[in-house]
Amino acid sequence: MAGADGAVLRTVPFITLRNKTGSNNALDYFGDERGDMRAGYCDVSSTPIKLLRPIAEKIPYFIPEDRERLAAIRETGIEGLWQDMERASNEQGPILYLHGFYIGFGKACKRSSYFQESLGLERRLMLFSWPSDGALLNYTRDESDLYWSVDPLETTLVDMVERFGAGNVNIVAHSLGTRGVFLALVRMAQKEHTTRPLFNQVVLLAPDIDAGIFKQYLAEIQPLARNITVYVSGNDRPLALSKQVHGYPRLGASGPHLDGLAGVEIIDLSDIPVRYPSGHVYHLYHDAVINDLDQILNGGKTASQRSNLKQTGENYWQLQSPAVNKQTGNNR
Repeated sequence: MAGADGAVLRTVPFITLRNKTGSNNALDYFGDERGDMRAGYCDVSSTPIKLLRPIAEKIPYFIPEDRERLAAIRETGIEGLWQDMERASNEQGPILYLHGFYIGFGKACKRSSYFQESLGLERRLMLFSWPSDGALLNYTRDESDLYWSVDPLETTLVDMVERFGAGNVNIVAHSLGTRGVFLALVRMAQKEHTTRPLFNQVVLLAPDIDAGIFKQYLAEIQPLARNITVYVSGNDRPLALSKQVHGYPRLGASGPHLDGLAGVEIIDLSDIPVRYPSGHVYHLYHDAVINDLDQILNGGKTASQRSNLKQTGENYWQLQSPAVNKQTGNNR
């Protein structure tokens, strides 16, 4: 229900590994340190900024049309949260969403709410928030906290498969969060030795993963999912910086290092305009990307079935802006 100022309250279920600070203020309720696994709901208030909407429709860069605020955090037991999701589950199955580097809990909730709203994922999306510091200069500390989070992430994924059934759970992860998913899947593959997919869609957005290491373990994790989609871009500035830090190309950057990933659907976004300066959070701020994700997560379509994709290799597609497709007559 909308308030007098047009504000809408949106709710996102979460599991987090962050410490409780003891504060009752929603923004400070969870900190950036490691803590016990906790669950609950974050309520995000979204208020339209009416003056910006006419401007946002006319310029090529992203301008927020809504002001989002973390209004409340409501803790509940993990078992209660699972039961709520089981009651709300449908044939499309739940989606576990992991954020990336430099994301405090408040920002994680707001971005999850925005992503949920953009794709109509209410009652399906669950945020998994590992203890990222939310500090730009703490990249290596975030890496350490991510590695620490792999074991409880694996436990969460196993629980989801047991509760919702093999092949019904979806995973969407962004940036550094994709590395946690990758490592958790490797651990599961080495234990499960499954002959049937445990997951439906595994979507890696701007993955900050060493491309060479991903190749080494790809054959192990592929049997776990019906489909693995990797979004890449030649315009991703944080991944270019990550390459400099680590010395090797990242999986989410376009280039020859992506050769040899047979069976993975690679979606290259280099041809579409950058709507946000970093070129890294396109899943939140670019309509063409949101539309493609909608066809995956809500439509269950493979790359060869989706619109606005141009196939340029056996498992490689270039995402096209709708206007380009209209001019060329190419819908794939």
